[in-house]
Amino acid sequence: MERERELRRPKKYGPSSVATLKVVRESDMGAFLDAETGNTSDDILLHRTQQTRPVHIGEEVEVFLYLDPKRRLTASMRTPKMKEGQIARLRVINVSRDGAFLDVGAERGIFLPYAGMRGRPQIGETVWAKLYTDKSGRLAVTMEVEDELRRASRPAKGVHVGDRVTGAIYNYTEAGAFLFSEERYIVFIANKEMRERPRVGEVVTARVTYVRPDGRLNASLLESKEKALVTDAERILSFLSEREGKMPYSDASSPEVIQGKFHISKAAFKRALGHLLKEGLIEQREGWTYAKNGEAAGPDEDKTENP
Repeated sequence: MERERELRRPKKYGPSSVATLKVVRESDMGAFLDAETGNTSDDILLHRTQQTRPVHIGEEVEVFLYLDPKRRLTASMRTPKMKEGQIARLRVINVSRDGAFLDVGAERGIFLPYAGMRGRPQIGETVWAKLYTDKSGRLAVTMEVEDELRRASRPAKGVHVGDRVTGAIYNYTEAGAFLFSEERYIVFIANKEMRERPRVGEVVTARVTYVRPDGRLNASLLESKEKALVTDAERILSFLSEREGKMPYSDASSPEVIQGKFHISKAAFKRALGHLLKEGLIEQREGWTYAKNGEAAGPDEDKTENP
């Protein structure tokens, strides 16, 4: 009767967990670890290829448990290089319909459920993530690291408007993006300060626009107005050059059309046009813009391009 109760004892250990288990026997394949179920058929194989050093009967070893291709519980001495509760920049090694798997230095990747994602990370990307134990007792990771990064951050000192900061995007809100810089500064980038939204985890360099009293920073991924003016003007000239020196866009065009064609705001477009007009490089007639040195047809001669 006692033996039957032992055999029915639930398994104590499961996959995606770290445990310290005793070596109870050896074979040509490797060592077997006591699963503590009272049934030797439950012993867990620690294959020789998963050993970082030779092990011996009677000693206890710390191992990472995972399921092999035949879904048998298997052990490896390659355990995670981070502890539970710690955060780190981790590489995405696989993506499935249920989530993703991140490399924590263990024998297998650790699962990142969709509920813990920020954005939709892709294979090869690196993201901020935290190691934790889920309700089933398995190790998992989450990209919800705002509290941890806040505690790890420090106020910006000696930083001035116009300085550059580099770091990884770790979260988005309706207002914009948050970046954790190499100096451990928390940096906010408003939506209007981004021409395109970087992916979560992407490393970017931003221009400081405001140093807050609490030591956090506001920054922009856009050029300063002076530099942007030159860049936007060059973009317009290039656009004209590709279209035989004419385009059906002017300072009367709608903001939506300007954004769609040039990926800049209507205000930036008007500033660039004004600069080019002042320099005598363009002219405008009846809602069209022409390069002064281009062989442009008049608006009545050719209106084939649809804004």
